[in-house]
Amino acid sequence: MKSRKLAAGLALLGVITLPGIHRFYLGQSRWGLAYLLLAWKTPLSRIASGIEAIWYLFLDDDEFDRTFNDANGAIAFTETKAKPGLDPAKVEQVASAVREMENLRQEGLITETEFEQKRRKLLDQID
Repeated sequence: MKSRKLAAGLALLGVITLPGIHRFYLGQSRWGLAYLLLAWKTPLSRIASGIEAIWYLFLDDDEFDRTFNDANGAIAFTETKAKPGLDPAKVEQVASAVREMENLRQEGLITETEFEQKRRKLLDQID
């Protein structure tokens, strides 16, 4: 299980030394490699590492776990307590859509922010 504080610490370390090391820790090796390659030409990856360190520190543990510790980064609906009146088919449909978006995020086709916005919209459909 990945630690939010360790990820933030590695991201802060990336501002000084190797940007992107936190991405390798979080299982996002393509992003980690991109950060390392960008570090040779521009300070953008160091800036991004600093911003992500702050973001990780402001995330609560549950949100971090849902984003980085569940299979494929998707919310584990089966582990959460079901609310009365929830349609299991709807929950599975939303879970499937979140998994697909996570794959797009990992491939770099959508940003972290876009992923989070779309994920929240989908989750709002369940309530």
